[in-house]
Order: sequence, then C-alpha cells, then structure tokens
Amino acid sequence: MFDLELRAPLHLLLHVIVPVAVARLCWPKDWKRATLWMLAAWVIDLDHLLADPVYAPGRCSIGFHPLHTWPAMALYAGLALPRKTRWFGIGLLIHVALDGIDCLLM
Repeated sequence: MFDLELRAPLHLLLHVIVPVAVARLCWPKDWKRATLWMLAAWVIDLDHLLADPVYAPGRCSIGFHPLHTWPAMALYAGLALPRKTRWFGIGLLIHVALDGIDCLLM
C-alpha cells in the first residue's frame, strides 16, 4: 500500500517518536527515564534474528516472530500493570501496536 522507501524509515522513526511523546505527556517529571524504558522495549526485535531472512520488507512481524505473538502481547499487557514494570510494558505494547500498523500499511 505504502512505498517501502517511505514506510520503513517512517516505521523506525515512529518507534522513537511515539514513546517519547507518550512519556512527555504521561510522565512529564520522569519523561527521560520513562522514554529510556519504553525504548528498551526494542529488545523484542531480537526475535527477528531467528528468521531467515532476518529482514524481509514485505513480512508482517505480528504473528510471525515469537515475541510478536498474541500470547506475548498478553504478557506485555500484564507487565504494563505493576508500577515497577509499567514503562517497559507500555513500551512493548507501543512497539507491537506500531508493528501492527505497519502490517496494515503493507
């Protein structure tokens, strides 16, 4: 649907902009720490290393990669509840939501 030359960089940029915006809006006093925790959620993309090829521009991550499955997302929602893991859990949920939007744009 969207040209890959535009979609891929925009997708990566949104993975930075959205957590920063959420942190600034929701936790203005602690936005820097919140942002770092939410950006740390990018660790779930390590599951891409299990795929062959590692990067396939036309492949939807949701449901394909192990850390991008519905059971994993339920775990991320659970992580978003306790205060100690909230920022990381929200970061994970933002990450998979953005990946889901990317799938819709394919």
